[in-house]
Amino acid sequence: MRNIKLTIQYNGKKYCGWQKQNNSLGVEGNIEQAIKDITNESVKINGSGRTDAGVHALGQVANFNTNSNIPIEKIPKALNSKLPKDIVIINAEEVDLGFHSRYLSKGKRYRYIIYNSQYKSPIYSDISYFVKYDLDFEKMKKEAKSLVGTYDFKGFMSPGSSVKNTVRTIYDVEISRQEELIVIEIEGNGFLYNMVRIIVGTLVDIARGRIDKSMLSIIESKLRSEAGHTAPAHGLFLKKVDY
Repeated sequence: MRNIKLTIQYNGKKYCGWQKQNNSLGVEGNIEQAIKDITNESVKINGSGRTDAGVHALGQVANFNTNSNIPIEKIPKALNSKLPKDIVIINAEEVDLGFHSRYLSKGKRYRYIIYNSQYKSPIYSDISYFVKYDLDFEKMKKEAKSLVGTYDFKGFMSPGSSVKNTVRTIYDVEISRQEELIVIEIEGNGFLYNMVRIIVGTLVDIARGRIDKSMLSIIESKLRSEAGHTAPAHGLFLKKVDY
């Protein structure tokens, strides 16, 4: 028995998310089918976590067990030959049988892209959040610094989650701008349901003057009603998973 760790990139536009649904394979189902095609084994892959419908990945991680003796260096090419073009295995490595992509994850880094212009872009429309309003970029950067640390982020979680412990630690937040593109990267030990997208929506609302409270006061309120809107899924990327 071998345990294979995969690093995966995908464009989430056409998918219901990472997880299979009743009427869709999702990203994981497509990869499981590709594994079956090359190994003749029905496997269950373990993803590092779910991504919602429309969310992309630059470095999603998953693992699966197999009895196949396919050389490890040939697995990415073999799987990619069976996968849709919007899902690509960029690396495969053999790991200890005790490795689990989800349970051993120590943190994740997300990237969010905003396209801030008067007009929509035909190039970036599928992978960024179009914001036509003037944004105070320096204020956005200043308020984002308040996110770093350990806090109860209950106010940054969408309803419907069964999670009881809403305390999370944010290690790093970086915001950069190049012409119309604003890129926000957030790294932490874990994230609540829609937490990154609510953080981005709050920063946008602060930067355009819709919210006049500080990010720190919004965090301390622990109220979803105090935070901003939930930014759309298609601007979000899972950049990497830490182990």
